[in-house]
Amino acid sequence: MKTAGMIGGLGPESTIDYYRLIIAGYRARRGNAGYPEFIICSLDVDKGIELVDSGRLAELTEYLASGVEKVARAGADFGFFAANTPHIVFDQVQARSPIPLISIVRATSDRARALGMKKVGLFGTGFTMRGTFYPEEFRRAGIALAAPKEAEIAFIHEKYLGELLIGKFLPETRAEVLRIAQRMKAEDGVEAIVLAGTELPLLLREGKSDIEFLDTTVIHVEAVVEELLR
Repeated sequence: MKTAGMIGGLGPESTIDYYRLIIAGYRARRGNAGYPEFIICSLDVDKGIELVDSGRLAELTEYLASGVEKVARAGADFGFFAANTPHIVFDQVQARSPIPLISIVRATSDRARALGMKKVGLFGTGFTMRGTFYPEEFRRAGIALAAPKEAEIAFIHEKYLGELLIGKFLPETRAEVLRIAQRMKAEDGVEAIVLAGTELPLLLREGKSDIEFLDTTVIHVEAVVEELLR
């Protein structure tokens, strides 16, 4: 059996979600027999956000790489970040990692392509929605990626950092995020919204919506479970 190394804490709520989903997904694939082996290195989300916000990406790379090195020394055969925003420096961390890393961006792009999608919207932190790492990956897959309007980006970013990361999921925030999704479907012609923030599914997973969401947490977990069983 392979051992996975999860770089978590980015933030804590999604790390808990990953833990539960990996166990459930693994047991489902194994006929409810056995449990997966994985190691968690929980980093400080506040420090990570500070490094991204101040543009200190070399320091962010160093910080994330130190987490990867810890799980590798502990016996992990492969690793992954339980978050989207750290993928800003995914290539730089992978270049110095002693173990392979599974990208949430690549896994989500592969899923959208398999579904035959041509244009999708992108929700996440402001760093992710304004970044290039998602558009570049999706462009290589032949899929157009649309970001919300600037005021909408600011709203989602504020609620993400001020509410979701600390485990606060308010109905009024959910209603406004859904309104933005509906506007993008009607005006921008997106076929689905990529929930490129691993706390967003915790806000939007419950309840009904007539727009499809690509839950990056679930997609990433499926790729991790697949690797555990390979």
